Amino acid sequence: MRYVRKGLQMGIVSWLLFLILWQIFAMNSNQDYFPTPVQTFRGAVELIADNSLVTYVFISFKRVLFGWLLGSLLGIPAGLLIGRFKWLRQLVEPYLNFFRFIPALAFITLFILWFGIGEQSKVILIMYATLFIVILNTAAGVVNVEDDKIRSARSLGASERQILIHVIIPAVVPAFFNGVRLAMGNSFMAIVGAEMIAANEGVGYLIWTSRLYSKTDWIFVGLLLLGLMGFTGDQLLRWLGKTSLKRYGIAKETRFGR
Repeated sequence: MRYVRKGLQMGIVSWLLFLILWQIFAMNSNQDYFPTPVQTFRGAVELIADNSLVTYVFISFKRVLFGWLLGSLLGIPAGLLIGRFKWLRQLVEPYLNFFRFIPALAFITLFILWFGIGEQSKVILIMYATLFIVILNTAAGVVNVEDDKIRSARSLGASERQILIHVIIPAVVPAFFNGVRLAMGNSFMAIVGAEMIAANEGVGYLIWTSRLYSKTDWIFVGLLLLGLMGFTGDQLLRWLGKTSLKRYGIAKETRFGR
């Protein structure tokens, strides 16, 4: 029982159950359209043999990383300012609540026209998919900082800069990391759409072109790769978030990453 509990904590039991259910469902389906785990593994071996798999993963991850980092780096200070100054929040909130409901994929054609079919349009598309989530989560974190903490710091002679660095930013860390984690999910959705329409490399391109060869096993490989890349990035951000919470001494009840 102890090993089962440990396996649940590590996620091993969940993945084994996933593979078993996948195998059962595939065996009772048309395997030309729903391949088994073994068939999917063979498809991955085929793609590895011609070096396309590693290349596609690297290209997609690079695009996601650049766009996500750019969106986060712009969104964090913007969120801090919007959350800190009420007049600024009232000014830009209508725009934020308007554009955040327009999905990044809706801008693919326009971004290609404006920025070309190369890497620039894809990175900017991912930046757009990232930006609003990071801004809104960061701003919400700032707004929710207790006024008593700010007043106490100000009464002790702290400047606005010191209040920002020593009071507001530590309190916003959980909201910031939740925002960038959610934004990473949006980034992967955006890159798949962009690579399906305007790319000749990448995991999205792999999924889209595999249909031409009726290679559903390659499609499954692409789907699993997207999930694996996103899962790895999310776990890394989760670890960084927990480390930051410990560093700032923020209590566990923030329930970060749960």
